[in-house]
Amino acid sequence: MLRPPRSCAQLNIVLRHLVPLDIFAQLHAHLPPIPTKVFNMNLKATLLASLRTVARPLVCALAPLAIASPVMADVAVPNIFGDHMVLQQKQPNKVWGKADAGEKVTVSFGGQQQSVVASDQGMWSVWLDPMPANKESQELTIRGNNEIKIADVLVGEVWICSGQSNMEWRVGNSNDPDLVKASAKYPLIRSINYPNVGTQEPVWTHDKSDWMVCSPDTVGEFSAVGYFFGRQVFQVIDTPIGLVNDSWGGSAAEAWVSREVLEADGAYAERLASYDAMEAERTKLKAMPELTKEQQDRLNNLSRNLDGNHRPANIYNGVLKSHLGYGIRGAIWYQGESNAGRAYQYRDLFPLMIDSWRKEWGQGDFPFYWVQLADFRNESTEPMESDWAELREAQTMTMTKLPNTGEAVIIDIGEGKDIHPRNKVDVGQRLARWALANEYGVEVAFHSPTYRAMEVADGKITLSFDHVDGGWRPFDVAQPLGFTIAGADKKFVNADAKILSDGRVEVSSSSVPEPVAVRYAWADNPICNMYSGVTLPLTPFRTDDWPGKTVDAK
Repeated sequence: MLRPPRSCAQLNIVLRHLVPLDIFAQLHAHLPPIPTKVFNMNLKATLLASLRTVARPLVCALAPLAIASPVMADVAVPNIFGDHMVLQQKQPNKVWGKADAGEKVTVSFGGQQQSVVASDQGMWSVWLDPMPANKESQELTIRGNNEIKIADVLVGEVWICSGQSNMEWRVGNSNDPDLVKASAKYPLIRSINYPNVGTQEPVWTHDKSDWMVCSPDTVGEFSAVGYFFGRQVFQVIDTPIGLVNDSWGGSAAEAWVSREVLEADGAYAERLASYDAMEAERTKLKAMPELTKEQQDRLNNLSRNLDGNHRPANIYNGVLKSHLGYGIRGAIWYQGESNAGRAYQYRDLFPLMIDSWRKEWGQGDFPFYWVQLADFRNESTEPMESDWAELREAQTMTMTKLPNTGEAVIIDIGEGKDIHPRNKVDVGQRLARWALANEYGVEVAFHSPTYRAMEVADGKITLSFDHVDGGWRPFDVAQPLGFTIAGADKKFVNADAKILSDGRVEVSSSSVPEPVAVRYAWADNPICNMYSGVTLPLTPFRTDDWPGKTVDAK
């Protein structure tokens, strides 16, 4: 039933759709200048902005005319709901959007209908009941005062593909793009790429971001890691795959976390205050009538920082928020390079981010698998301290802090001179091993070998390990490489290593008669060669807990 507006503010919303064109023509002399293009039957945002400047008595006088006509506001949904999308199988799927306050909205899909009345703020959401996987194209319909038809919808497995540039990296820029494109005939694999938007205010939708169907023509724009992950999973489970790629090159982890979560933690107060001070300075400069060249340069620099991918909560609001809550199976993540200088802080920040995502998504402890940093920079022939090694350690530690997490180790496929290794096939496949084994019940090895314990005797340290599936298989040469050893003086030297018959590894050095600690692959770009029998590399580790180079970095 149509209700009269209770205030002039509500009336303005009504007038946006209702007031006849000839009435505006009569009022034109009393209104501020309105562009001619708004005098048509659409009467959208520009008209509303002008109406707000009209004197209250004049606007309220139009109430009888306004309430005599029905409201016809458009129902709208964010861009995640679009042609070719994939809905998550076997769990409820949330569909949400905007409409007029009190408007009834009905969502129809797969033989079910769900209805709701929009809130006083014009927001609505419904939940579709769980559905089995379905390769057949279906239409999802949303009806309110208007109708939205979303075509070619599948039901299958949906994964978030997030992080920085190595996740953002496209198939077209990876190894053998011509061969990959030629074979990319997988119409049941779909992907959507999100734009890079940094802001402190939540962005509701991204109009130019649409789902793509995998084909030789489109796959070049897919996230390479995401595609090779999704392709491997699809080839095994034969179920539609949806890849939501919201990565942003160069991004810092804190940009993916809400301000409320960071403020509640307390450890990030200094960083938040720093950006708040920059925001205040930008506001001051923008208010000045004229700027010198130096002031304009300063303003531009401030805006780059404030609207960029390092400011806390910027990507959370500008990118993630628009699809947070969409039905997913889990997330894959490739990030850490931008936080390597604060690796010790990452020990807490990374689990904080994952935990906050899970809580806000409202889908429980969904699987979260990430890529450990690759080898990068000049090869290290001698022991060294390394922020990248410390970041890898922080990533590995996260598996002991949160359930349903996993790590793809790629210490063997980096490129010393390029932070973007082109081999994304192995990266995606190692992530897929985690998903196949843990989410889809496939019997495949998935966990890289990890250090378990050590024994010290007779000037040697003997190490034991977990997840050495198929025994040890050193690469290239039989001699294990990559181990260093130190005494109480904390001075590491290259060590001799020997694989024992029981699978343990014995480490020693004639220059360290009383060893106390061992490290493996502890460098930016270490020389190392230890693999399990299923060719998964040994996870870099150290047996000591001596303070590292980033221990005080905030």
